[in-house]
Amino acid sequence: MVRGCRWKREKGLEKQYREAGTKWGHGIEGVMGHSSRISLRQPPPMWEPQQPSVRMVTRLLLLTSALLSTCQAVESPALFTSVTLTLEPSNAVSQGTNVTVRCQALVSSSGFLNRKYTIYKDNTVVYTESITTAEDLIYSLRMARVANTGKYKCKVNIPGKELSSSSEKLTVTGLQTPVLSVDKRVFSEGEEVTVGCKAPGESGAIVFYFYKDSKELYEERVDANHVETRLRFNNAGDHRLHCDYRVILLTDSVPSNASNNVVVTVKELFITPVISVRPHGSMIIEGDNLDISCSVSGNLQNSSGLKVFLSKGPTLLSSGQSKANHSMRALAEHSGEFQCSLEVGNVVKRATENVRITELFSQPVLTMYPTEVFEREKITLTCKSTNYSSDRISSSDVKYSIYKDNYTLTPGSFNGIYVVPGVVPNSSGIYSCKADARMISKYSAKLPVQAKVLVSKPEITAIGRVIVGKPFQVRCHSDRGSLPIEYTLWKKYSEVNSTTVQQPHHQAIFPVTVQHYSDMQDYKCEARNNPKIDTVVSNKLNTTVIVPLSNPGLSVVPDLLEVTEGNEMYLICGVEGSPPVTFKWYRRGNVQPLFTTTSTQSSASHRIKGVGNEHSGTYYCEAINYANMVRSQPVTVDVKMATWKKGLIVACCLLVVALLALACVLRYNSKRGKRENAAELSVKPSSPKSDDSLTVSLTHSTMEVYNPPEVGVDAAVSVWSERPVDPGSDGESSAASNNEPDVEYTEVVHRQPVDPARAPLRKGTETVYSEVQNSPTGAPGDHYDYQGSVEYADLNGDQPEVNQALLEVNHQDHHDLPVPVE
Repeated sequence: MVRGCRWKREKGLEKQYREAGTKWGHGIEGVMGHSSRISLRQPPPMWEPQQPSVRMVTRLLLLTSALLSTCQAVESPALFTSVTLTLEPSNAVSQGTNVTVRCQALVSSSGFLNRKYTIYKDNTVVYTESITTAEDLIYSLRMARVANTGKYKCKVNIPGKELSSSSEKLTVTGLQTPVLSVDKRVFSEGEEVTVGCKAPGESGAIVFYFYKDSKELYEERVDANHVETRLRFNNAGDHRLHCDYRVILLTDSVPSNASNNVVVTVKELFITPVISVRPHGSMIIEGDNLDISCSVSGNLQNSSGLKVFLSKGPTLLSSGQSKANHSMRALAEHSGEFQCSLEVGNVVKRATENVRITELFSQPVLTMYPTEVFEREKITLTCKSTNYSSDRISSSDVKYSIYKDNYTLTPGSFNGIYVVPGVVPNSSGIYSCKADARMISKYSAKLPVQAKVLVSKPEITAIGRVIVGKPFQVRCHSDRGSLPIEYTLWKKYSEVNSTTVQQPHHQAIFPVTVQHYSDMQDYKCEARNNPKIDTVVSNKLNTTVIVPLSNPGLSVVPDLLEVTEGNEMYLICGVEGSPPVTFKWYRRGNVQPLFTTTSTQSSASHRIKGVGNEHSGTYYCEAINYANMVRSQPVTVDVKMATWKKGLIVACCLLVVALLALACVLRYNSKRGKRENAAELSVKPSSPKSDDSLTVSLTHSTMEVYNPPEVGVDAAVSVWSERPVDPGSDGESSAASNNEPDVEYTEVVHRQPVDPARAPLRKGTETVYSEVQNSPTGAPGDHYDYQGSVEYADLNGDQPEVNQALLEVNHQDHHDLPVPVE
């Protein structure tokens, strides 16, 4: 469903302007002018043609084209469900059937949708169409042929998405019967004839085959349903011609039925080639003159353009119009088949003759003794022909010559034996010999002679690194010396192993294991390639021996008990073994090493500056060389506190103790003073005739004596006692009141019955003294001699003596006391 037309986004429109301007030679400014960008919501402004010109018209046309190209249908989002391809009526049909290829795309969308369908046959696009409806795409194959056989599939594209169907194979069977045509039914031998073959109604790539008497004669591939060609027939007689064809498919081809048969007649040319050899027969011997001729027999009147050729194998000996001759001295290698060929137009006829030539003497053979020779040794060369024709020559008639690198060693003739002296510095070379008799020369095969080189003093080397206790390889090698060379490895006077090097790329390698580095000096090797000469011995094996690391140890400097804060600490790692050694220091708990170094010594150290408490822990080290890796035992380091810190802590502790002691002393003294002030107890009895009260004063904030109550015993009583006023003694009371306060506080606590026994007042182990005095206002006759008496009171209340003393003091005038107040 078309919803309308919108302007593209500003940048897209500008891009199209730019592309349009570039295409016609203008930039965006040339198309749009220098105005601002075109609004998204309204059409671009129109230019006022103040000066009409071709360029302005061109700009208007470009602008119109760009605007029209930006107007596009608004498409709604879509979702693919499936794409299916079907072949109707079926996947296998006979030729001539109408086949429908249907592509169905199930797409979910909310409105307009543009779909692009593409049909493939064997992965080649055969049809493409874009539609805007939900209808299926139909691709028709009218009158299907075998060429339509293949695998079909469909692909559907919607904006931003594409989906393909699975492949379906269509098989079309049956081919049309081909028709053969010939422009002539009767023609002469060698004449060209136009032959055609047609496959009515077929299509595709077709290969046509032509047959003569059921034998394939010619084939041609075309992209049409017919083919014509010109064929030439050289054999006279009647021949049956027919054709067929094959349609080429992707995987295979389908043959058709045979076409109709056409009978043709080929007339023979009545001319033939003739070959003759003289002397005739098998008694031709080397050195004889050999004559060979090639001629033509028959009617030559209608044989224009006739030629004859005389040849032997690939060699053309002679040629002519009607006859060819060749003469030569017969040699053994001339034996074989000679051929005479006659050619008329495109017709070729042949005649052959086999010639056998007997050797006058056989090819000489060159031999040497000994078969293997070393430098500066004698060589005996012998050249000999073993067979010869005794009725023509004798063995003495054969003469020999010997050559080295194409130079004659034996000027003149000799009996075939030649000795190369040992003083010749270099006897190596290519030797050959020649035998001559009756002007016939024969050469022997070439004999390469390579004088062997005596083996040089071998070198003994170790392959790779040599590690004590581990196997390694020893190689023995001589820079000079002819193969084969026998190498033997010795350890002192004992043979370890031996091997023979047969090829240049082979080496003499022996497996060896040493248990001590000094054992390397015991190995030697010897080499030999000539059994007639003594062996040569190498020097002693000299190479670097790697001793595996052992006995690793980690030490700490200073001593573990002396590692203190602020100082330097050295971790020294030592081992036994061959350098170079890589040392690594670790702290337990850390994967990465603290420090790594490589040393040529057997030990190395790691320095830690400004040691602190954080450096306490367990340390270990690893040592690595080319042989192995070892690890030391862990060492635990406990960093001690610095001496000045210890002194400071001790001083602080002593200061704290002193302060605590001083505080305790001050507190004790303070409490003692308070207790002494509060321990004063004053008891003042009144005269029998006076109202002066007996006062018991306990000035320690509150004095309370507590004992568990017993049955019949009064509870604790607090008495606020007030001195009574006697009307008859106002003056005395007034005088007395000037010395003592009018109100006194007395607290009497009694829990147990009064014990007449007097006891001092105690509080635990501390004795508090209370002073009991007579009232200074008492009458002289009523004076109780309490002057200077001392009573003891237990402040804990554990003793009942306080209660008893108070009762004894106040019993004289009990009725004169005021009512106690709680």
